[in-house]
Amino acid sequence: MRLLKEDRNVRVDSVTIGIDGKPVIIAGPCSVEGRDQIIEIAKAVKEVGATMLRGGVFKPRTNPYDFQGLGLEGLEYMLEAKKITGLPIVTELMDDKYLDIFVDKVDVIQIGSRNMYNYALLRAVGETKKPILLKRGISATIKEWIMAAEHIAKAGNDQIILCERGIRTYEDYTRNTLDLTAVPIMKRETGLPVIVDPSHGTGRRDLIEVMSKAAIACGADGLIIEAHTSPDLAVSDKEQTIDIETLRQLIKGLPL
Repeated sequence: MRLLKEDRNVRVDSVTIGIDGKPVIIAGPCSVEGRDQIIEIAKAVKEVGATMLRGGVFKPRTNPYDFQGLGLEGLEYMLEAKKITGLPIVTELMDDKYLDIFVDKVDVIQIGSRNMYNYALLRAVGETKKPILLKRGISATIKEWIMAAEHIAKAGNDQIILCERGIRTYEDYTRNTLDLTAVPIMKRETGLPVIVDPSHGTGRRDLIEVMSKAAIACGADGLIIEAHTSPDLAVSDKEQTIDIETLRQLIKGLPL
């Protein structure tokens, strides 16, 4: 590593992520489906202890006929949910043509797994001072993930949060294989905060709680979890989305 050597924190409003902060809980739906939905979920996840709100407004779906998100309309709903609850918002940027809007309105810009190798996009967000949530590529090695973070840092932005979200292996019982060895390795190699996504990492509701506990136990600086007031009705990723009461019990059981 040339640019990312010292342990550091990332500040998001009043939330500290890293060595000086307690583990953060980022929760919300896979997709923003409508105004009432995201506001209802935002209120619910805050009530049970979440510190930030996640929600996809642009959705990179494998099937082009699946729901692709509400786009900027969905972002406005996220902003309204933030105004009501005070929760900072996290959402994915897929195209740099929306970068200025995201810099102005989004608290944490997520670079998703599919775009970890999009070096032009990494450099673009690197030219901002905005906190960036960099998810590990679906088949990325540790070194490739580190180099993706370097692209952002080299452009001038060290406000990077790394996210282990599972990698593709031969195993197909789970959606992906959650690689928790990456947490201590990436913290040691980069000094950056590392959070874990047990939702994508497993793809199974019944594994979210136990893998969340395991993530915190191995030193993760937080979790990003898909949660919904009516998970069986979620338009995307319902199999890995938990309900609010499960989220409440999960957070209650963590050593936060």
